[in-house]
Amino acid sequence: MRVELDNLSKEWDGVVGADRITLDIADGDLVAFLGPSGCGKTTTLLMVAGIYKPSGGTIKFDGDVVNEVAPKDRGIGMVFQSYALYPHMTVFGNISYPLRIQKVNKTEIKERVQKVADMMGIGNLLDRKIVQLSGGQQQRVSLGRALVKEPQLLLFDEPLSNLDARLRLTMRGEIKRLQEEMGITSIYVTHDQVEAMTMADKIAVMSNGILQAYDVPTDLYEHPKTVFVAGFVGNPPMNFYDVEISSSNGDFYAKSDAIDLRLPAERGEKAAAAAKGKVVMGVRPEDIYLVDDATPAVEGRTLSATVEVVEPLGREDLLGVTIKDVDMRVLVDKTKGATVGDSAQFIFDLANVQFFDPESEQSLLWS
Repeated sequence: MRVELDNLSKEWDGVVGADRITLDIADGDLVAFLGPSGCGKTTTLLMVAGIYKPSGGTIKFDGDVVNEVAPKDRGIGMVFQSYALYPHMTVFGNISYPLRIQKVNKTEIKERVQKVADMMGIGNLLDRKIVQLSGGQQQRVSLGRALVKEPQLLLFDEPLSNLDARLRLTMRGEIKRLQEEMGITSIYVTHDQVEAMTMADKIAVMSNGILQAYDVPTDLYEHPKTVFVAGFVGNPPMNFYDVEISSSNGDFYAKSDAIDLRLPAERGEKAAAAAKGKVVMGVRPEDIYLVDDATPAVEGRTLSATVEVVEPLGREDLLGVTIKDVDMRVLVDKTKGATVGDSAQFIFDLANVQFFDPESEQSLLWS
């Protein structure tokens, strides 16, 4: 099913939940609605589901406007964060419930429930009560109940938020595998950018009810259109600095009281041409390296800083460092042995440096 949202808006007594959301979801794609709490992602999902009535704009399924179509007639399946299962029923009872409401005959119900339960890896649990299941098993029941209806569109509202980190990793893979195998168009609401980046064909990034960007994960990461997208997509978050762009003898520089870096020619030229005074420069923590024998200093790309915080992350350490009161985060290999109080040099790999207008917060590199 192809889903088209055209200027979709929702407002309650002057409070805007979604503001003119326009996007096109291709048949068979999994699209993530990504953003912090209160950004409008669930509001938009519930309008697609028919639970909320839009204040403006249209929703189309395969070219047909469905604004006035009842939720039960939209051909959708929903999976909630809370699972929304009936505790007094068995697994079979919960999964089969939508079919019994549709008055499907008992033989077909049994066959479809068993097929879906086997797909979910819970085919041997059909006689158990919900209270006898783990969180991961309950989530599989919730997903099975949505799939047994054979929907044309699957809607997920932060379905993995209640699971532990290891189980979330497993379920991410399971949901993506099933979605691809069945070819069901899906919308997946999440605040977790790792979930969105690893699962989605395209991501709609939202903030304050506004669609900030809609693109494939790699382009959102490499070519962020706004400061918000640059800071929200990527973990640890991007470092931002207020700098001025200058040129000398064909070279371009980013300068402030704390920073003096020579820029790659193409990006420096673009930023200089678009800049009106100061700009916001963005550099990801993984693009800053601790200078040592294996990674020597490079003139114009190296700055001295003091290590203020060391956060062990396993294979890497996340360093909080300062350069003349300017804070930045740096990812380094744990074998570097950085400690609090160290004075060290850091080399900037600026091949992926980003520049933004400080007023509009729009990228100066990507239109």
